Amino acid sequence: MTIVQGSKAPGIAPLTDINQVPRATVAIGLLSTLVLAYVVHIILQWYRLSHIPGPFWAAFSKGWMVKESLKGRQPTAIKEVTDKYGSLARIGPNELVTDDPEVLRRMMAVRSAYTRGPWYNAMRFDPGRDNLFSMRDEVAHTKLRNKMAAGYSGKENKSMEGTIDTQILKIVELIEIKYLSRAGSYHPMDFAQKAQYFTLDVISDLAFGHAFGYLEQDDDVFDYIKITNSYIPIMLILANVPSLANLLHSRLFRGLLPSESDKLGFGAFIGVAKSVVAERFGPSAKSHSDMLGSFIRHGLSQEEASGEALLQVVAGSDTSASTIRAVMLNILTNPAVYRRLQTEIDSGIATGNISLPIKDAESRQLPYLQAVIKEGLRIMPPAAGTFFKTVPPGGDVINGKFIPAGTQIGSSPFGIHHSKKIFGADAELFRPERWLEADPVLLAEMTSTLDLVFHYGKYQCLGKSVALMEFNKIFVELLRKFDFSITCPERPARIDNAGIWIIEDFWVRVTQRQL
Repeated sequence: MTIVQGSKAPGIAPLTDINQVPRATVAIGLLSTLVLAYVVHIILQWYRLSHIPGPFWAAFSKGWMVKESLKGRQPTAIKEVTDKYGSLARIGPNELVTDDPEVLRRMMAVRSAYTRGPWYNAMRFDPGRDNLFSMRDEVAHTKLRNKMAAGYSGKENKSMEGTIDTQILKIVELIEIKYLSRAGSYHPMDFAQKAQYFTLDVISDLAFGHAFGYLEQDDDVFDYIKITNSYIPIMLILANVPSLANLLHSRLFRGLLPSESDKLGFGAFIGVAKSVVAERFGPSAKSHSDMLGSFIRHGLSQEEASGEALLQVVAGSDTSASTIRAVMLNILTNPAVYRRLQTEIDSGIATGNISLPIKDAESRQLPYLQAVIKEGLRIMPPAAGTFFKTVPPGGDVINGKFIPAGTQIGSSPFGIHHSKKIFGADAELFRPERWLEADPVLLAEMTSTLDLVFHYGKYQCLGKSVALMEFNKIFVELLRKFDFSITCPERPARIDNAGIWIIEDFWVRVTQRQL
């Protein structure tokens, strides 16, 4: 009997049907296998850290972290998690957070086996190139850090204090020329903007031997602030999903990132940094006494120096500006604090204990000023990211619970610095007096906890001394010369946080003090 393709002879399927049925079965089987494998993966992933409490859905995807970051409240949300679930809590499939200062110190200790996690991959400011902050190779990080330490400490930059004084005088002069209000003459000033102009000029002057001129031009040079206020939060959001950060830094998508050929923004800064560094390595290069000169003398290559110069500007301006804004905002919204601080400054001037401008050593002898600075750093920690570290091989035991190797553990900055156990029942309030009232034992614990703002051990911020010197000077010089008041008390400033503070529209009225 002859069978014709496509015929419908009884009991015999067409050849086309014979071919199609197995293919459909294979496709369904393959899809079912993939779904089953994914479900098994999700279950095993959940089970691995199921003994650590946290928001239910956070255990299954990184969506919870990304969502809170996009809303500009990730640090607050993480504190809410540690408040509810305990000092060690789960916020992702492989991510935990802690608000225990001792755990963080152990993780960051010089001889700790913990390493930086993939979170740091998003912190490459120059596409495809690591800097001291993003570097995850512990040996390379230690070697690079040792080369840079002297430059940041001021040991090879004796003019550090004088450089900061120069920029202090420039911001005072800018206010006197353009932003003083009088009866019948109103000139509001965005303090948030001017604070960052100041820190940008300080760090560029210290780093390169000349300021970029933000205060002189009273302008956002290269649109740096405008663009980085958009770019850096995106970096910190991507840090929650390192695979996306890696993809963005890949050759395929690198063109979407800022480039040194850009005329404005972050890319323009990359170009400026590379240009300045190239001059130092050129045939007519001379030795300089600034930070960059120190780095070069200690063996940084041209490529390393370019990356670190860029990091200096970004890390050295944004976080310091955030603290200056935070302190000023809390001073102006707490009249009793304002009066007490200004009285201490006036008294120091009257007794000859404060020079013009104030010396760093003199400011350290002003107890209330130091309390105000500490409280500003505590109430709004300038770097409020999670900074995930990787649990070393063999795992670890935290709070009596075994944590498998490879788990990512981050910090809850608000949980740490707003701890009622450490800072008192009113830890959510800006109250500098707590630093003057505490007994010696509690004060020591408060101080060591606050130091975590600058991280610790092998990861401690090299720019700490520069930042503290800025803080020790700027408030004294501003409050000795001027009186400030908020122009919009119902909303003093616009504030968001995706890991760093974005503080904008902080408008103030400034008047000349009559001493």
